[in-house]
Amino acid sequence: MGKIIAIANQKGGVGKTTTAINLAASLAVLEHKTLLIDADPQANSTSGVGYDPKEIDGSIYECIIDSLDPKSIIKETETPNLYLLPAHIDLVGAEIEIINLPHREKMMSDALSSIRDEYDYIIIDCSPSLGLITVNALTAADSVIIPVQCQYFALEGLGKLLNTIKIVQSRFNPNLDIEGILLTMFDTRTRISKQVVEEVKKHFQSMVFDTIINTNTRLSEAPSYGQTIIMHDATSSGAINYLNLAREILKKNENADNE
Repeated sequence: MGKIIAIANQKGGVGKTTTAINLAASLAVLEHKTLLIDADPQANSTSGVGYDPKEIDGSIYECIIDSLDPKSIIKETETPNLYLLPAHIDLVGAEIEIINLPHREKMMSDALSSIRDEYDYIIIDCSPSLGLITVNALTAADSVIIPVQCQYFALEGLGKLLNTIKIVQSRFNPNLDIEGILLTMFDTRTRISKQVVEEVKKHFQSMVFDTIINTNTRLSEAPSYGQTIIMHDATSSGAINYLNLAREILKKNENADNE
């Protein structure tokens, strides 16, 4: 049965989409069949793997609202073993459309139930908010990765997110785990980056991944080519960081399965 990991933080610009795309690509090239789900109306994960969100014929929106079978709209990407369930700007309206429905928090979970066994890993890129779609993603997920950028105000809003995770655990998804806190945009030249790493590790200890994602030009330019970092420049520090993160997650899950 595939493991579903949501990438969530209501703060924008922390590297959520970059992490979703490149962690999914890294798991894929390490020979694990992986599905990337774009659950952000900005549809940056969709364009980041080479699809134009304006031209796609079906998205996660139709799966949630119209009960469309996700199998019919999943796309192949140029990264081997990596597949995409795209997003569309229509997703903005989904929260309003489902607000009065019973089981409104479980609609994504229901939509994914038919495909979760077909993949080793399913990565969900959440929108930068704590709205209903993010709650749906957390309810569908087995675990959540929280990216935190190594900059001033990094920990701002983290308490709110952890609180939302607690609410989801108590009401909708008691099995939701925190996979880990991921430090992103680490700049070796600045003192603030090192301070944030110390601060986050002091507060969250073993919850923090050993792998840290460095600031990397290749990483930031890859989406403009519609490519994952693996396809854009596999030797860059960004690619190496995300491959290390994928290996760390695989090892952690292997150990958990053996216990």
